[in-house]
Amino acid sequence: MSPQDYSPPPPPLDSQSGGGAEYVYATPHARDRYWLHAALFLLTLLTTTVVGAAMQMDFNRSQPLDIEGSYLMYSALWRNPLALAAGLPFSLTLLLILLAHEFGHYLAASYHRVDASLPYFMPSPFLGTFGAFIRVRSPIYSKRVLFDIGIAGPLAGFVFLLPALGVGLAFSKVIPGIGHQGVAQFGAPGLQWILERLIFPGVPAADIYLHPVGRAAWIGMFATAMNLLPIGQLDGGHIMYAFFPRYHKAISKMLCVLMIPLGYFWFGWLFWALVLLWLGRRHPVVYDDTPLTLGRVKLGWIALIIFLLCFTYAPIAAGGL
Repeated sequence: MSPQDYSPPPPPLDSQSGGGAEYVYATPHARDRYWLHAALFLLTLLTTTVVGAAMQMDFNRSQPLDIEGSYLMYSALWRNPLALAAGLPFSLTLLLILLAHEFGHYLAASYHRVDASLPYFMPSPFLGTFGAFIRVRSPIYSKRVLFDIGIAGPLAGFVFLLPALGVGLAFSKVIPGIGHQGVAQFGAPGLQWILERLIFPGVPAADIYLHPVGRAAWIGMFATAMNLLPIGQLDGGHIMYAFFPRYHKAISKMLCVLMIPLGYFWFGWLFWALVLLWLGRRHPVVYDDTPLTLGRVKLGWIALIIFLLCFTYAPIAAGGL
């Protein structure tokens, strides 16, 4: 989030009251290109539905998940478009989680009168999407406002991915050794491991074939964990800056370096460590000494718990994708 040409003076902050009077002057509202937001969303709906249809086909046949098989489904769009309806449980679940996350940010920004765009969705042939993001188009002058906007997305997304994971596991099935088959082997975050022990007691994780709805929740957990990394301008970086603004840069650098050895388990960690170390460790300065309220401190601990529940050191097996 970078300040625009219009930079009004900082608003008065009331540090005497418990909640604080937090006013953020937004830049003159930029016109949203609704057609672009809608087009990207519909294109992402298409790509996630195609991937979901391929997942559902593999699931129904009890065959290992084959991500590359989704590429063949695009030809089915022309021959039999109705066949893609099987992918809607996956795509709608995933898009609902992503929408909740991004609108959590958007609504928090609107509440604090911070100018923010509607979500931009990013379609992808791999897993259907690269995620979504919003643009904050005005400066943020309060640590409390920064914290609220940063944490609102992960909390909102988690509220939706938790029941989605439960439903997905309820529809999953047991196939011995299925988790070790196929070109992509997905790790199980802590939250998934806990629910699997409750729904499939005594069954090894490698024997549980995750339903596409559960797979959508898995992607939601992965996105949540990535966003909550306390680095740079990620959601976790905003939260960490609100707590420790003086140490934000040092902590970001340290965590980027610590991510490098994780590349042994998943090459993606090495890639993101280098990207974040080079481009993403900085954060706009927020000139505000007002301490966070006790309620926000508690939410910060909740965000840490969510991060630990959604994190896995090997999201995708090194020998997979």
